[in-house]
Amino acid sequence: MVRVYQYNAEPINRPGSVDSVRSVSVAALEIRGPAYHYPALVGSNLLARLGDYTRKYLPRETCAVISDSNIAPLFADHVKRGLASADFQPTPITIPAGEKSKTLQQAAAICDQMIAAGLDRQSFVVGLGGGVIGDISGFVAAIYHRGIPHVQIPTTLLAMVDSSIGGKTGVNTSAGKNLIGAIHHPALVIDDVDVLKTLPRREFNQGFAEIIKHAIIADAEMFVGLKNVDLEDLAPLIRRNIEIKSKIVAKDERDRTGERALLNFGHTVGHAIERAGNYREFLHGEAISLGIVAACSVSMKKAGLPRDQRDAIVDLLQRFDLPARLPPNFQREKIFQALPYDKKFESGKIRFVVTPRIGSAHLSNEVTMEDIREAVDQL
Repeated sequence: MVRVYQYNAEPINRPGSVDSVRSVSVAALEIRGPAYHYPALVGSNLLARLGDYTRKYLPRETCAVISDSNIAPLFADHVKRGLASADFQPTPITIPAGEKSKTLQQAAAICDQMIAAGLDRQSFVVGLGGGVIGDISGFVAAIYHRGIPHVQIPTTLLAMVDSSIGGKTGVNTSAGKNLIGAIHHPALVIDDVDVLKTLPRREFNQGFAEIIKHAIIADAEMFVGLKNVDLEDLAPLIRRNIEIKSKIVAKDERDRTGERALLNFGHTVGHAIERAGNYREFLHGEAISLGIVAACSVSMKKAGLPRDQRDAIVDLLQRFDLPARLPPNFQREKIFQALPYDKKFESGKIRFVVTPRIGSAHLSNEVTMEDIREAVDQL
């Protein structure tokens, strides 16, 4: 269940606050499931009131602010001051940027720093960054003192529309992505669209891979609208994507019925491409774009996806400069070596998400490795 309501944030002039801010309209999405409930705030200039928002939902005192070497120089001091202005005691922790930091070893190092700082079971974790930071900070929150609250402050479009919602946290192993993790829903998500202005174009564009995926599996109307999306007013698009994902998650939080698996459209091949490229050649969204193209090829064969709809999907991906073809010299065989380690395989069987038409998807057990190989060969 998702309920959206608006409220106005009034200007503040509290001694010691970061800055007085203008009155802004904030959309608060109330995300509910059978065993969880948390708000996602979407709007502009939200970091200026970070302390107030956090105090409203978390009456605690101490916290760790986990960020990476790219994001910390941009926002960490601002976040730290905002939390301190509401009488929180933040401990900043910075890790190297990139997927290579998403490991058990790095999670353990973060926990050690939190222990040294005196953080306890009454503390909480703030994840300030993109998907990697959201995943590892959420995982740390899930395991530290057997679980403490987690605040997500995503700084990428991809994290705002996808990874910050749903409670999946985790780290990678040498065998594959997110093979170790936990379901640990955030206590609060704060999507300040102003931070997106700092993103390089390539980093910004990769978020549209997940947005297009959501449109393919659940919202044909949004798919059409993406052809003329207003990049100066992204808040409505972010809210819509949060609604789509949170509704799917609420039906199948722990991926037992296959409903949540629909969110993996394009991810079976996409994750394998990421690993085959050693997490360096492609950004996550770029790999998912390629995975979506492969999934469309499989869907044409196994689910009757019309050719013109497949072409429309590819055209929309390319509109946002997302790849639809692998580089000629890419070692495709490494993709097939990575596939069996993906979480979408169960007891050696492939659980592959296909789409019969834009706006709909379902899980298929009839897709073979040969079908996937054929689709990858066409990339």
